[in-house]
Amino acid sequence: MKKFIAINGSPRKNWNTAQLLQSAMRGAQDAGADAEIIHLYPLKFKGCTSCFYCKLKGKEHGVCAMKDDLSPVLEKAQNCDALILGSPIYFMSPTSGMISLMERLFFSNYIYSDEIPTVFPKKLPSAFFYTMNMNEKHFEYFQMSDRLGVYTGIAEKILGVKPKVLYAYDTVQFKDYSKYESSIFDPEEKIAHREKFFDGLCKQAYDIGRDLILAEN
Repeated sequence: MKKFIAINGSPRKNWNTAQLLQSAMRGAQDAGADAEIIHLYPLKFKGCTSCFYCKLKGKEHGVCAMKDDLSPVLEKAQNCDALILGSPIYFMSPTSGMISLMERLFFSNYIYSDEIPTVFPKKLPSAFFYTMNMNEKHFEYFQMSDRLGVYTGIAEKILGVKPKVLYAYDTVQFKDYSKYESSIFDPEEKIAHREKFFDGLCKQAYDIGRDLILAEN
């Protein structure tokens, strides 16, 4: 049975990002996979410390030497058959937790070699899910596809397959906007946007989860 892993880089376990990942997990399960969502924020870990153990000659490449709560997650990512990384966008970037995960996962499988661009053990179908408060107009204005495309390019180099990408724009941040300083937003417009588009995004997420499992590597 194929293994599907979705990693939630949001502090919230059941909001925009997590809900899309849950939909993808259902798609993977319906395609016959053993599927799991891993929430990063309850874990105790940090990003790469540039120890270069993973680059040492005579040592096992592709293994991060740091030992913490992220270690078994990295092992699962290496051994799964499909991987989705999901994150909100905070200040124009994925969350710090997701960036730390990518540092540890991708850098440990790269050894500064033109002849061997990756030591990842196999080609791994993957996807990125990004949720964000900005609307599509602002996304284009700030050239976010280029910013986030850096991670897509790195993942393709290391995992050997071009990742799928799903963007969720103009998401609802608060269940009650009146409790927060948020006058730049129109809560009714936010809610209306979610009601119009979010179910469709969940369907796209479901299809991606299913298709990653059904993909022929």
